[in-house]
Amino acid sequence: MKNRTTDMKPLLECLYAKLNKREFVDPDPLIFLYNFNELKDREIVGLIASSLAYGRVAQILVSVRKILDPMDGKPHDFVLSHNEKEYSQIFAGFKHRFTISDDVVKLLTGIKRALTEYGTLETLYRQGIDKFTDFLNNSHKLYLLPSPSDGSACKRLNLYFRWMVRADEVDPGGWNKCSKKDLIIPLDTHMFKAAKLLGFTKRNSADLKTAIEITKHFAKISPDDPVKYDFALTRLGIRDDMSFQELINLISQHSYETGF
Repeated sequence: MKNRTTDMKPLLECLYAKLNKREFVDPDPLIFLYNFNELKDREIVGLIASSLAYGRVAQILVSVRKILDPMDGKPHDFVLSHNEKEYSQIFAGFKHRFTISDDVVKLLTGIKRALTEYGTLETLYRQGIDKFTDFLNNSHKLYLLPSPSDGSACKRLNLYFRWMVRADEVDPGGWNKCSKKDLIIPLDTHMFKAAKLLGFTKRNSADLKTAIEITKHFAKISPDDPVKYDFALTRLGIRDDMSFQELINLISQHSYETGF
């Protein structure tokens, strides 16, 4: 039998070439980042969009727009030119599942603190992920910004880092001083299923330990870019016109075990 991990590369490259295209992004909240050419705006939009990326995708898009619309296309200027009281007034009544206006206010306040002290969110990220979340949370335990120190897979946060650090047809990038090698796979239900099919994990919990385990497998295939295949693989579970049967068929064609 071929090596389960390293011999997966032709299969994954096939999926990457086929599915890692901008035409398959919609309705992913990543689409909002494409509207901002300036990095100072895009890194703020990315954090907002990824933080709300839970629940039904249609509602996610509506909720992100509700936050971005008052910013009038200039999120960096908006965040710096308003204070906590003004945030509260502007976003009064906001609700996205169990995220309410107070959570948004705390997030924006944290972003403003970061920009004031570090200049950019990228600079804060370079201090470490725990520092990133702790500083933005500012002693609050925000669901929007879970900490890896709690054992959470931090799917939405790792999704944000993927968007900002990687740069290809899908991920807009911009954080050029950060290494793709350090990224952790954004572990949602779709990636969890894909990883099981690929034989990259036998764990039953989609936690940080599992995310790191899966990332290590991908790193054996793509050492410089372990989350390279995330977008392509998760399309199989997200899009109505695709399914994981395609991955199962590819595994079968390459004579690999599926993990079942």
